[in-house]
Amino acid sequence: MLADPEVMRHSIRGVLTEEDTRGFISWCIGLYQRCGYGPLALEDKESSGLIGFCGLSPETVAGVEEVHVGYRLAQRFWGKGLATEAVRATVMDGFQTHRLGSVIAIVEPGHPASCRVAEKAGFGSIQRQQFHGRDVLVYRRFAPVHAQR
Repeated sequence: MLADPEVMRHSIRGVLTEEDTRGFISWCIGLYQRCGYGPLALEDKESSGLIGFCGLSPETVAGVEEVHVGYRLAQRFWGKGLATEAVRATVMDGFQTHRLGSVIAIVEPGHPASCRVAEKAGFGSIQRQQFHGRDVLVYRRFAPVHAQR
């Protein structure tokens, strides 16, 4: 999946080699050790096969460290609402378990499917920013008041 050019078209890292993918997995494990959260594997309910990932990670945007929700799905699982479902669950876990005040989603304006995922997952506030030299939309979702207690 991470070697698929279509899946990785909007990724800052671009297409990953097998070695790059191992590095990504090590980075994920390190996030859990440092932050207590990170990308999780998404499995198909019927086959238990890997369909993608979704998770939280720290990102620095405009000089401020934020918590970002990121995800990727294999192409054959696009358009089924799975990304929105995964993002909603991941963000709520961030609010409830990790007591985060807000989470951002970084989306390229030319990626309307990811814009729709952010909007359907409850992200509202949008700012145009530069991120790794790219024009992006930074969506923000604030924790519900009850989740911050």
